[in-house]
Order: sequence, then structure tokens, then C-alpha cells
Amino acid sequence: MPPPRLCASFAAPMRTFSIPYRPQCLFLSPKASTPRPSLQARPFTTSSPLLNWLAPRSGETRKSRKGRPRVPTGGSIRGTTVVWGDYGLRLLDHDRRISAAHFRIAEETIKKRLRGERYRLFHRVAANIGVYTSGNESRMGGGKGSFDHWAARVAVSRIVFELKGEVHEQVVKDAFRLAGNKLPGQWEFVKKGDPPVMGITKVGAVGGLSREDLLKPRRKIVPSASNTADRLGETQTAIRAQSQEARADKPV
Repeated sequence: MPPPRLCASFAAPMRTFSIPYRPQCLFLSPKASTPRPSLQARPFTTSSPLLNWLAPRSGETRKSRKGRPRVPTGGSIRGTTVVWGDYGLRLLDHDRRISAAHFRIAEETIKKRLRGERYRLFHRVAANIGVYTSGNESRMGGGKGSFDHWAARVAVSRIVFELKGEVHEQVVKDAFRLAGNKLPGQWEFVKKGDPPVMGITKVGAVGGLSREDLLKPRRKIVPSASNTADRLGETQTAIRAQSQEARADKPV
């Protein structure tokens, strides 16, 4: 039986209003009352959506300076050990700025070498620094120029890639070797459990230094001002004696 509709006697007084009235059904079917799910809605999950690690999602509100990679000098060892995976690729020689194109080629090299294997690759850095260039043979001034590419500031001894899966160690080592050849700088293969690095010194290694030893001053600091004055006086006396000897040995 179809749902009842408004009768003509009830709809007649409604025509006196300025807003046009159209009789509708008093009862809605259950199918019509159920809201349709949005195409952009996704089911509940505790993991964040996968974002592009080679370019920021929102871009830049202001142009980034060239800057320098953040090198911790207060005894920090963060980012120098393998956390999520079993193997990692770590920068060895010097901090530098690496472009997103280099990272993309290195990632494709690892995936090509490990094709058919069961593994998961983790990225420990993100290319979120904009690089701006101006044209060749351009005069000075006029700003930083136009956007060229995205890059990441990588500090020394920083882990870039991590890998975990059912893959032999030698196969992973060869894949990271090929990826390191595509990246600028020197890289080393590390495993989970290897000692962290403070600067370029491995902390807690066999026969190495501990973190407390590295935080100690290299020489004893003497705060006394009298000793400093004595040392300066001795230095000036030695300089005068050397100058007098040079004058005496000089022929007339």
C-alpha cells in the first residue's frame, strides 16, 4: 500500500503564503531515511593515512632559508639507531642537504633489488625544505627566485632507511649498498642493536667511550685569573727574548 499523501483541503490554505508549497509525503520509507555514506569517509583506524614523504602536503607559507642540517652538539644520539626495522642505512661522512629526487631513486633501487621478497621499508626523514633558484646570468637582487625542488637536511650519523622482513642479511646489505651509491656522501650498513653515535663517535662500543666520557671536558678548566695573567706574562717575556736574540744574530 503506498504511503498517504496530503489532501487537497489541507494544501489549499498553504497557497496563501509567499513561499510556494509542494505537498510531500508524511511518511518516509526506511530506505530514504538512511543517510548515504560519503565518498571521502573511511572506516575507523588507529594508523595515520599514508602521506608523501618526498613533498609536504600543505606546501610552504614562506620561502625556506638554505640553512644547515641540525647537528646535535649537547650529547644527543637521537636518530642514529635502528628503531622499527632490523637493518638500516646511516650517513657516515658529513651532514648535507639531499634532494627528494635522490631519495626517490634510492627507494626505487631498493625495491628493484628486493623484488619478490616480503619486507617493509621505513623512511626516517622527510623532504620538507623548499629549494629556490634563479636563472643563469641574472643580476643580483630580485629575491630568492622561483621554486625548484624539495630537499631534506640530513645530519651526520642519521638513519635514512630501515627495513624489516623475511629477507637475508646479505641481500639487504647489497640493496642498501646500491642505494648508497645513488645518494651523495658515504653510507654504512647498520643492524638493530648496534651502538648509537654521538657526532662521529660510537657510544658504548667495544673498547670505545661511554656517553659520560664524551660529555666530560677534554682539559681541566682553571678559573683562577692569576694563573692566566702569569701565563700571559711568561708568553710576552719569551717573545721579547726571541726578538732580542734575532737582533743579536743579525749582521750589521
